Amino acid sequence: MSSELRDFLALSYGELEDLNLEAKEQRKNRVAAHKIQEQRLKYLTDEKRIKAVTVLFSDLEGRLHMLDYDKKFLVKSWDNLTFDGSSIRGFTAQRESDLRLGIDWSAFYWAPSDVFGSGKVLVFGEVIDKNGKPYSADIRGELKQFASKLYKSDGYTLNAANEIEGFLFKGVDAERSYYQTGKFEYVNTGGYYHSLPGDPLRTFIDTTAEVQRAMGFENEKDHPEVAPSQFEINYTYGEVVAAADQIQLYKLICRQVATNLGMTASFLPKPVVGVNGSGMHTNVSISKDGKNLFWDAKGEEKVSDFAWNFVDRILTHGNDLCLLLNASVNAYRRLDPHFEAPNQIKASAVDRGSMIRIPIGNEKSARIEVRSVSPDANPYMVLYSIFRSGLQGNKSTVKNLRQAERYLPDNVYTAIEDFRSSAWTTKLLGADVKGRYADLKQAAADRCARLLGTFVKVPEVQYHHDVYNQFLWNMF
Repeated sequence: MSSELRDFLALSYGELEDLNLEAKEQRKNRVAAHKIQEQRLKYLTDEKRIKAVTVLFSDLEGRLHMLDYDKKFLVKSWDNLTFDGSSIRGFTAQRESDLRLGIDWSAFYWAPSDVFGSGKVLVFGEVIDKNGKPYSADIRGELKQFASKLYKSDGYTLNAANEIEGFLFKGVDAERSYYQTGKFEYVNTGGYYHSLPGDPLRTFIDTTAEVQRAMGFENEKDHPEVAPSQFEINYTYGEVVAAADQIQLYKLICRQVATNLGMTASFLPKPVVGVNGSGMHTNVSISKDGKNLFWDAKGEEKVSDFAWNFVDRILTHGNDLCLLLNASVNAYRRLDPHFEAPNQIKASAVDRGSMIRIPIGNEKSARIEVRSVSPDANPYMVLYSIFRSGLQGNKSTVKNLRQAERYLPDNVYTAIEDFRSSAWTTKLLGADVKGRYADLKQAAADRCARLLGTFVKVPEVQYHHDVYNQFLWNMF
């Protein structure tokens, strides 16, 4: 069929950026949900060039799922969208499979048609249980409830910014074919900050940055990372749920752009032994009435007692949380001290081997940086566990906790054991969701060698939740 017959929405990157920044500002200013809902429904009704709405949600492990609803159907039935939860790993059993999708109208995005297809817009969904309440295994919903309650009770706004590293490899589906090839091929070997204009890595970074800019990310800087063919594209702070949504969009954009270029964007934490792995350094702060509560010009490292108490609680629960922040078998290759690994359960302003770093900051930028997070972790789980642990977790009675010689687990089996035995993770997630999550991690671990060894094993990639190949799982 000739494309001339199709009159589908396809906006310029400048128009997209204006629309997305306007929506972002509404979200930041906490415009009432019913007002945004009314505005979005009117827009969808009036804009005849939109054919479908892509609704996004994440499973318990953080894998992103997408459903396309016909625009006219969604406008009529947005409050009664059902789906089969038993088909989603970590969600319902077959005997109780029906779940609903609510629409978070504030999390609405216009996407470039040359990347996502014309005539579509994106919106994040909220998983609703049969009783009409938020579904407990939808961690995005848990994070949103937690952040909203804190804002209402204490006036706190939870802020986050994530530095997400990844690798660019030759060929489409390089991860899915790893069980056949046994290797990844670099597209560039230039190294830190170095990539010639127009080479494959620079073309990928430039294209991805353009898409992010159009989608309202408010980019800051982008560059090749330390390892060959590695990249990082940074963007500005956001309120915690919006920040987690942007992590999911970042990875989606990177994968789609790479595929369009005939390559693979990989967020395996350590896909190649012998070079630096990929992390997702997570910068967090808390503000109230526009004031950064982590800042204190006279405090130790110029952060407040409030911030240090936050740090101490996270360090207390360092081993408890490790499986949430490092969610895969492969992630434990990255916690290697020979490659600037943040595997020490301590806090420091200078030691990059520390789980938590205190970056140089000012009244606006004072924050703490949790460095021991892998890019394949569920972003909603990461931010939920960090903020709730930092605010409501236990404080250790150990003296000099911030300099103690303690280390994170060096393999997923130990991390699973620490997670299962922790009373705090039960309080954090509830016994049911905790058990489901641990069982999913155990299932992947049981398919892999207990000792990591000196090269990446096929099962680490083959049964990785971010790569997920249903066909291969069923061959085990």
